[in-house]
Amino acid sequence: MLVAVSSIYSVPAQTPTSTYDAHKVFNPLFYNENGNEYRAATGAPGPHYWQNHADYKIDVTLDTTQHRVQGNVEISYINNSPDSLPFLWLQLDQNIYRSDSRGEATSPVTGGRFTNRSFTKGDEIKSVTLTYNGKSEKADYIVNDTRMQLRLKNALKSGGGKMQIKIEYSFSIPEYGTDRTGRLHTKNGWIYEVAQWYPRMEVYDDVLGWNTIPYMGASEFYLEYGNFDYSITAPANLVIVGSGELQNASQVLTPTQMSRLAQAKNSEKTIFIKDSSDLYSTTSYLKKPSITWHFQCKNARDVSWAASKAFMWDAARINLPSGKKALAQSVYPIESAGNDGWGRSTEYVKGCIQLYSQEWFEYTYPVATNVAGIVGGMEYPGIVFCSVRSRKGGLWNVTNHEFGHNWFPMIVGSNERKYAWMDEGFNTFINDVDTKVFNNGEYDQKQDIQRVAKFMFNPNAEPIMTTPDVLQANYLGEAAYNKPALGLTILREQILGKDRFDYAFRTYIKRWAFKHPTPWDFFHTMDNASGEDLSWFWREWFFNTWKLDQSVKGVKYVDDDVKKGALITIENLNEMALPVTALVKEESGKSDTVKLPAEIWERGGTWTFHYPSTTKITGVLLDPEHVLPDVNPANNTYTGAAQKPVPPGTTAADVINNYLKAIGGVDKLKNVTDVSMTATGTVQGIEVQMTSRKKLPGMLFQEISVPAMNMVPMHMVVNGDSVTMKQMGQNVPLPPDAKNTLKESIKIFPELDYTSKGYTMKLDSSLETVDDGLAYVITVTSPNGKVVRNYYDEKTGLKIKEVTVEAEGSSSEELSDYREVSNGVKMPYSIKADTGGQLIDFKVKDIKINSNLPNKLFM
Repeated sequence: MLVAVSSIYSVPAQTPTSTYDAHKVFNPLFYNENGNEYRAATGAPGPHYWQNHADYKIDVTLDTTQHRVQGNVEISYINNSPDSLPFLWLQLDQNIYRSDSRGEATSPVTGGRFTNRSFTKGDEIKSVTLTYNGKSEKADYIVNDTRMQLRLKNALKSGGGKMQIKIEYSFSIPEYGTDRTGRLHTKNGWIYEVAQWYPRMEVYDDVLGWNTIPYMGASEFYLEYGNFDYSITAPANLVIVGSGELQNASQVLTPTQMSRLAQAKNSEKTIFIKDSSDLYSTTSYLKKPSITWHFQCKNARDVSWAASKAFMWDAARINLPSGKKALAQSVYPIESAGNDGWGRSTEYVKGCIQLYSQEWFEYTYPVATNVAGIVGGMEYPGIVFCSVRSRKGGLWNVTNHEFGHNWFPMIVGSNERKYAWMDEGFNTFINDVDTKVFNNGEYDQKQDIQRVAKFMFNPNAEPIMTTPDVLQANYLGEAAYNKPALGLTILREQILGKDRFDYAFRTYIKRWAFKHPTPWDFFHTMDNASGEDLSWFWREWFFNTWKLDQSVKGVKYVDDDVKKGALITIENLNEMALPVTALVKEESGKSDTVKLPAEIWERGGTWTFHYPSTTKITGVLLDPEHVLPDVNPANNTYTGAAQKPVPPGTTAADVINNYLKAIGGVDKLKNVTDVSMTATGTVQGIEVQMTSRKKLPGMLFQEISVPAMNMVPMHMVVNGDSVTMKQMGQNVPLPPDAKNTLKESIKIFPELDYTSKGYTMKLDSSLETVDDGLAYVITVTSPNGKVVRNYYDEKTGLKIKEVTVEAEGSSSEELSDYREVSNGVKMPYSIKADTGGQLIDFKVKDIKINSNLPNKLFM
């Protein structure tokens, strides 16, 4: 499932008082249970590990006039457990779309990604028949929300007992199905993306017995493995694609399409099976009222499919490490075609499948299909649904992410309904590894993890080890996706090293391929295969919301002699312990990097190490590459070199006056009463738009949106005393001081008021280095208590950086590329904004001043 872009938040200001406790971090009592015959202490499946098995034969008809699916499913269920089963549980996921579903009852009234936008009758069950020991009978069953219980007259025997379950059913396809299924109207017809479309078995395992948590939207799925044989009958002018492999191509494709498909299976480059001209040709489909498409998918936990007469269809060969071949293919409407859009989809599918197969475990399905439709991003075995609006890097990222799920949880079958991080987090991690390599890093963007820390460890942060239905919408992306992915990256790059990590991670995948691991199986495997007791890391990263704050306390010299070496003292001021990387610079120009393991913090929160310097230490910088989530990087630096002082007689007022003069002069700036701006940036290739409006004396509108994902991570409006903020469509309650800070933001040129009553300004005594230049630094406190640190370029006088410090924390903007907007007034056209832990480089597309903005735009 595709994650939303993070919301905006800040981490609380840090205090110098240490909260670190080595006894908490390195407590030896982490693993509370011993290994057993089902799950070994090494993290491997035990000698008597078992899991149940379910094969499916499904036959349905798609009614495109009523948007309905009708048919039957025959389930062949095998009870491999040591327990006899007096009842069975099945999943009826379509019931979430009923108006009386538990998912609907627990959805916020403000809406959201997983909220119903219309209702159906759910799964309409016509009949349920059981066949056991050669005898068939009607089932005794109940339906409770998204679950069905079959109450058996005779318990299903342990150790291989078999039962056949046949269910006749139907359902209406919702237009928007919690962003996992649905239908989209295009100019050439409806696109159907059909998922959770048949009654299916709940998992019975050695951990919980029956896993019966209802489907409520945010949490995904936990499914048994088996073989699927399924057929869809539909109008003949539709193209249908599905999980697994088409079994009757000659019966549903034209001779031309058969020839093109054969060519694609042997082609490194993308070949059209159905191109734009075929959309309007009556020879592009068989002359029958309807045809039946027959698919098979082996050793899978689920299947899904898509259908449309609007589909263009292209494909190319996938080359797997073993020498086997598979087929990459894409279907999409003509509106999405083109090299900046879905014209590169098959290239992306082929690229990510080949890279994952080389790095981790070979792809196991014969076909990999990418479908453009209403679903923003959702994964199924061998087929994924991605937004019809995705373009460029956005399409690469969603394609790469959804196909990464074919490893987690399609191959490694974890319980998504309880542990979202075991598929979303692991998948996000391998996505990042993949993106660095694909097409020489075409869409790779290095993250500043210190900036990410501001949101990842915000005051409302929740532990990774939280069920997805409990995780709040604003933090799901962090706890399920980003934080576990970052944890694996830190393990790989800072703690274990790539060789040991990769070996252990591959061991985990190989051990648990097509099985059901728990978090403890993962932890044990990584410990054992890497040869490292990582219990301290699992505790702090996955079970808690502890923060990291490393600092440089000071530098001394052995016997006060710089030639005998330096004694550098560092501190761990918050609850989390991680390795230390210190960049040390000497007056001689020599520099070196010192790496220290996390175990130094077993000795307490302060550590002194010897550095073999021969001249004075001019600087010590912790985490120079910004790869750790340090919530207070301001104390990561020690400077022993002399700083350039502010010229004598220079005041804060002088610096402010020079800035106002540089951007147009006081008189012209005072005449500006409204301003509107639109700007765009990218996050890992996905376009992000920022819209900002200000109107004096008291109106502000600001919105961050992601058009390709139809998503608004942040929406904020100030209109007089009314202040509202939404993150991911959810209202965010704001404390009074936060509201006052937002009201302060209405000022178009706040420096015009700095000399007014109630403001204080303090000019730092030394200039500070910003990028390659020097800047004056002024700390300004407003009458409402808002504190801002502004940086003004020594040479140009322009403001190049602004850091807002609040009770909740801080945020920053870097400003450059000043241009004249109108009548001599200059504004920055490049804004690097700290947004939700991401430093987004926004490029301004348009700025208007004094355009008489109507009040209705501030809604």
